[in-house]
Amino acid sequence: MIVSPQDKNKIKQMNPLVLAFVGDGVETLFVRAKVALSGDAKANALHKKASAEVNAHAQSEQAERVLPYLTEEEKDVFLRARNSKSRHHAKNFSVTDYRRASGWEAVIGYLYLTGEIDRLKELFELMEKI
Repeated sequence: MIVSPQDKNKIKQMNPLVLAFVGDGVETLFVRAKVALSGDAKANALHKKASAEVNAHAQSEQAERVLPYLTEEEKDVFLRARNSKSRHHAKNFSVTDYRRASGWEAVIGYLYLTGEIDRLKELFELMEKI
């Protein structure tokens, strides 16, 4: 954990798309570490593997799978981000995928910033299983 855990109420006040911004970075780091440890030593191959998991469509599917396992608090963060109006979306993916991915990223960002690393790890592990 590089950032000290922040007050939940403070983090809940943040723009949900800012939480998604943080969550995108956290998930990218998680996925890059996972593929780096997978044994393939070629950077280009690692990049392709990571990119296949960290994009709006893949994250949208992850959100769908993990949504039933979220706490009410996490669902609230997810819905706030998913329903936030963004001026743009990923050009190669649908608006629905982009918004759902933003919701998932916001949950990740929220858990990271509040120091709930065990819960974050639990959700990442769950995502790998389901």
